[in-house]
Amino acid sequence: MVVGRFAPSPSGRMHLGNAAVALLAWASAKSRGGEVVLRVEDLDPARSRREFAEGIMDDLRWLGLTWDRRAEDQSRRGAAYAAALEKLDAMGLVYPCYCSRDELHAASAPHASDGRIIYAGTCRSLTAAERAARTKPPCLRARVPEREIAFTDGLQGPQSMSLAREWGDFIVRRADGVAAYQLAVVVDDAANGITEVVRGRDLLTSTPVQLWLYEALGLAAPSFIHVPMLMSADGRRLSKRDGDLSLESLREKWPPEKVVGLIAWLYGLTGRWECLSAKELAADFAWDKLREKGRRDIAVRPKDLLF
Repeated sequence: MVVGRFAPSPSGRMHLGNAAVALLAWASAKSRGGEVVLRVEDLDPARSRREFAEGIMDDLRWLGLTWDRRAEDQSRRGAAYAAALEKLDAMGLVYPCYCSRDELHAASAPHASDGRIIYAGTCRSLTAAERAARTKPPCLRARVPEREIAFTDGLQGPQSMSLAREWGDFIVRRADGVAAYQLAVVVDDAANGITEVVRGRDLLTSTPVQLWLYEALGLAAPSFIHVPMLMSADGRRLSKRDGDLSLESLREKWPPEKVVGLIAWLYGLTGRWECLSAKELAADFAWDKLREKGRRDIAVRPKDLLF
């Protein structure tokens, strides 16, 4: 059975782009008689707020996107993440890093092809005495192998990435003790029995890292489908600051069927913008329709919002 999921971060209310990914994930699972799990990803205590989580769940219900079960919030999963870190440590796959932000952003730091800074491995081979002499609380980094990770994305097609060249030794636990996203999402998706992950194309490059973690921890990996992002008319990625396209704003002027219909039309699932319920979309949902639309991100122009 297909088990999909919503995994919202409660750092603000939902916007049209969040709603689109949630709708596609829900329709994909439900079109095949599957289940959908809701998990609140409130790892970051400084940015996560309970009222945002409640607002997101209210928005999902309004859209008709119900869930079959709710997973434990990430803020309550510290013991599970600690157990995973212990397992990685026992295999020699993590080490403490004491580098400061200035050291990490030094001009000589290597960069990935998309401009991300790659950790230079400064603390990778510190001796026990050298570690003992450090006073700064360390983060924990994964000891990444020189290895290519290949997989086939359900929408973006075949992918391959060198872990060492494109990611380097990435953080699995922050210096404040909070588990990093890459570790938490792997541990939680496995614990929740997730078989299909539908998410934005911006997370495509995270997939090889996560696949390596699944393998290292002996966990079954789901399939991945990375969908085009909804962008603003000026080419910016939609954010929670785009108030006009927030679900809170759209709910004031449109019924849910109009929002669902807009998303379906923007992604090429229907030939025109028409009112449509989430259940009606799921009944006729097929990824092949979206493949025909293409893999590029989608600009939402003012004229697109004229029904």
